[in-house]
Amino acid sequence: MQGNKNIINIKNRKASHDFEFVEKFIAGIVLGGTEIKSIRQGKANLVDAYCHFSGDELWVTGMHIAEYSFGSYNNHDPKQDRKLLLKRRELDKLRKKSQEKGFTIVATRLFINDRGLAKLEIALAKGKREYDKRQDIKERDSQREIARLRKI
Repeated sequence: MQGNKNIINIKNRKASHDFEFVEKFIAGIVLGGTEIKSIRQGKANLVDAYCHFSGDELWVTGMHIAEYSFGSYNNHDPKQDRKLLLKRRELDKLRKKSQEKGFTIVATRLFINDRGLAKLEIALAKGKREYDKRQDIKERDSQREIARLRKI
């Protein structure tokens, strides 16, 4: 890519509201030709994306990559499951932790790295309870109030 003018950085904001991230990993994604072209146009959505194991492989489900506008009859399915590429040690660690009660693996960010490859940041996460969410909102509001008072 010349100059990296249009930097792709698609985030899953809902995940940080609903989950507390314990550990993050960067994974490669197995994509078809029209999928990477759609991602480079910024037409992807991570809102309901989560990861699960099928055999020894980690798959992401619920990641929506819009059909490529210039694609022909062999365009991809927007909602299909996509295989994630991680080192064996990382996969074993994720599998062990995700089987514990209360843990899940969520997709937090989709980006294009320096070499032009699509990468997915996934997080081992623990679900927040309602009172945790309210506490986060209170902290965020108080930080905003402090920042506003400093400007005055």
